[in-house]
Amino acid sequence: MRESWRWFGPSDPVTIDEIRQTGVTDIVSALHDIPAGEVWPLESIRRYKSLIEDCDPGLSPLKWTVVESIPVHEDVKLAQPGHEEYVQAWVQSMENLAACGIKTICYNFMPVIDWTRTDLKYKLPNGAYSLRFDQKKFAAFDLFILKREVSDGEYTAAEVDDAREVFEAMSEADRTELTNNITAGLPGKMTDSYGLDDFRAMLNNYRDIDAAALRENLFAFLSAVLPRAEALGVKLAIHPDDPPRDMLGLPRIICTADDLDILFDAHPSPSNGITLCVGTYSSRPDNDLPAMARQFGPRIHFSHLRGVSRDADEQRSFYEASHLDSDIDMVQVIKALLDEETRRAANNSDQVDIFIRPDHGLQMMDDIDKTGNPGYSGIGRLKGVAEVRGVIRALSAMNDSRAAT
Repeated sequence: MRESWRWFGPSDPVTIDEIRQTGVTDIVSALHDIPAGEVWPLESIRRYKSLIEDCDPGLSPLKWTVVESIPVHEDVKLAQPGHEEYVQAWVQSMENLAACGIKTICYNFMPVIDWTRTDLKYKLPNGAYSLRFDQKKFAAFDLFILKREVSDGEYTAAEVDDAREVFEAMSEADRTELTNNITAGLPGKMTDSYGLDDFRAMLNNYRDIDAAALRENLFAFLSAVLPRAEALGVKLAIHPDDPPRDMLGLPRIICTADDLDILFDAHPSPSNGITLCVGTYSSRPDNDLPAMARQFGPRIHFSHLRGVSRDADEQRSFYEASHLDSDIDMVQVIKALLDEETRRAANNSDQVDIFIRPDHGLQMMDDIDKTGNPGYSGIGRLKGVAEVRGVIRALSAMNDSRAAT
């Protein structure tokens, strides 16, 4: 497997030289300053690639090999008149990246908001801090801060009562912080940050878009993109909706193994693949991550390895746990990925290695008082990559031992 690290550019508190010290070989990044819908110029890609890859002789080289992400413009998701120009801009960006040798692209098709959390600094019993999604807090925001007109069946009477109790216990500062956490575009800038009125307007754009319509819009996007991706040898890796369920009245279409079956039945192109985000998929209990890693192995071009721990009494609530200490059997997930690489090598596949990265990490030790991108502290991810690397080495050694006998 190819160990990678997400870098947010020159303003990232974790520098390229510090990343080099972790022992990873690859960088996951994007041109975050270019708005969604605009072409990534070839020269801008080359300059950014040089920032990552140029180094003094004797230093361990790093390569920019994975893009996360080229944002898909909202008009494409809505199939608004004139959205085709944004699709063509996306294709041109892909072509420019391929011309620079960057051929693995993570993207998502989440309406309005990117990954959503209610708490960006949730204190754990060991004193470290994590990201958390609290369903009761989220409902309090939805019902009593956003004051969205909800449909019948979205919330039970008991859930409304719980949300009201949580809301009434909040200070104004608490409510503002919760609003900022939910409505702000988080690291990666897949979406812009919205005020509440703008946010309501964006949600309202989807009032007539259900899951079937959104899925058709995704398929139309892929119909335009995949033929060129195949010709370029580019692998597209869709990221699941995070959290992987409908929320805020918005449809979600990449949440389960069944959703992926629908995707690949519609577009069987070998360039059509997934980002196996272990933490995202496993934040719903009906997703079996080792089984999904085995089932969709040939489609996994990129994997985010992290864990979550769901609340026992409310399975929609979770916090991001240590990489090996969570509800996920991470060892079996990694074993499935290694088995897939072995299968690819035996079949002389054009891409044997799966790119992985330690997705998110606890804010801990010297990083606790530092300002950084939520989930992307240096020490927490270093701990994560060390743990994952240990599992990979141990499983690989066992496989080599079996092969020798």
